[in-house]
Amino acid sequence: MTEHLTNLIEALRQELQQYGEMLALLDQQQDSVMHRRTDDLLQTVGAIQAQARHLQQAREHRDDCRRQLATQLGLPDSATFAELIPRLPPDYRPLVEALVQENNDLLVRIQQRARQNHILLHRAVELMQRLLAALFPGSTPLTYGGSGQRSTSSPWSASTLFNAVG
Repeated sequence: MTEHLTNLIEALRQELQQYGEMLALLDQQQDSVMHRRTDDLLQTVGAIQAQARHLQQAREHRDDCRRQLATQLGLPDSATFAELIPRLPPDYRPLVEALVQENNDLLVRIQQRARQNHILLHRAVELMQRLLAALFPGSTPLTYGGSGQRSTSSPWSASTLFNAVG
């Protein structure tokens, strides 16, 4: 059991590290939006996507370790941490509880930060749409449909731009 328990503790630590890195990237993204650094913003989007993949791998690894330990303790492999922790040796319970709680707390912070960033980015897009509507009255903004496809008609043809400028 010690090997499986050690693996689970290490997996929880790795997951915690990945959550911390994701939170740092989301903070960086928010800072880029607030300070209008578009180049940095584009880089953070890619970094956040890559980090999301690393985080998913860490979560899957932690879940594999949890299942292995649960099986070794005679519990179903679907056993939760609430079911697993009381079966651990008393010396390990506080550590595992703390790691699980820290992971949960960071996950909540990441969800909050992601929602904040989404609102900020949505607001920036709205402001840009208003600016474009003011520059090109009567035109329809470039939008994406529910299927994710961009509208095929271009609201600003060359003649519209020529008329707006000249």
